Amino acid sequence: MSNPSVRPSRGYHPLAGLVAARLREFLREPEAIFWVYVFPLLLMVALGVAFRNRPVEVFRVVVCAGPQAESVQRVLDADARFRASVRGEDEGRLALRTGRADLVVAAPADLKPRYEYLFDPTRTESVLARNTADDVLQRAAGRRDAASVDDRPVNEPGGRYIDFLVPGLLGMGLMGGGLWGVGYAIVDMRIRKLLKRYVATPMPRSYFLASVILSRLVFTIPEAVLVLACARIFFGVTNHGSYLAVLLLIVLGSFTFAGIGLLVASRARTIEAVSGLMNAVMLPMYIGSGIFFSTERFPEAIQPALVLLPLTPLLSAMRSVMLEGMGLASLVPELAMLAAWAVVTFALALRWFRWT
Repeated sequence: MSNPSVRPSRGYHPLAGLVAARLREFLREPEAIFWVYVFPLLLMVALGVAFRNRPVEVFRVVVCAGPQAESVQRVLDADARFRASVRGEDEGRLALRTGRADLVVAAPADLKPRYEYLFDPTRTESVLARNTADDVLQRAAGRRDAASVDDRPVNEPGGRYIDFLVPGLLGMGLMGGGLWGVGYAIVDMRIRKLLKRYVATPMPRSYFLASVILSRLVFTIPEAVLVLACARIFFGVTNHGSYLAVLLLIVLGSFTFAGIGLLVASRARTIEAVSGLMNAVMLPMYIGSGIFFSTERFPEAIQPALVLLPLTPLLSAMRSVMLEGMGLASLVPELAMLAAWAVVTFALALRWFRWT
């Protein structure tokens, strides 16, 4: 065991040497550099392009053949949001069922205009097509709105999906880096018997664990800065709050997930074991912490459980700063929860960690 009474010599601290060793080891792994720096950028670009500001969606409508079919088709085709075609009802039902149509409209030959809509209530685009087509056809039939309407589409920076997504990707990178960058590295050193060499030295266990966390922090900040810079350059994502507040959240989040990574790897002896543990820890946060969509989509009954996940307060705080311009003084509950996760997990890892 290490001897805690040994003090570092002047001019050199073993913690600095341990951090430098971890940095050199990381730089010798090209795949690690890819997952840390390149993959978050590729994910941001892919999702940003997929959810970019697109033109008005075109609804595919089948008008059932009949005496009124051509007039209904003309009304719908006059609106740029529709692409209508006249077919038999059976053919229209088949197109709706197979996803080749969003709506089927039937216009029986009555004295008064009457429309029948066949749509899939489980498909958002089908429901939207039904409501939009009904509005267009009712206006064509002579309906008058009692109040005037002024449409004001909102697409400026801050209100788009990409603005919501970037803080989520930052948090996801911190989570992945903390668990895989710390937990996986420790188990790998345990398998290669490198930890047995450390135990033979007069080095406190806390020095080694702190060096792993600090070396991870060295790569975390450039990674986050790179994501923010690319988001600003390619998608115009802006930070409405303080960049210092974002930096502090990044540092605190890095410590939090590094502590969790240490705890997960404190006793695991195989890559399979630590991989299973890390996936079990990360999967609930991937799904329930709001990386890609708001946690408000989940039922209220499980909201308290989602708030307890360490990634949830981090993303909430980041979005509050970047999208709402809030200061850290308004985020005390989130900061306290992150700090608690960091302190408790590091303390438990320090207590349960084994070298072999």
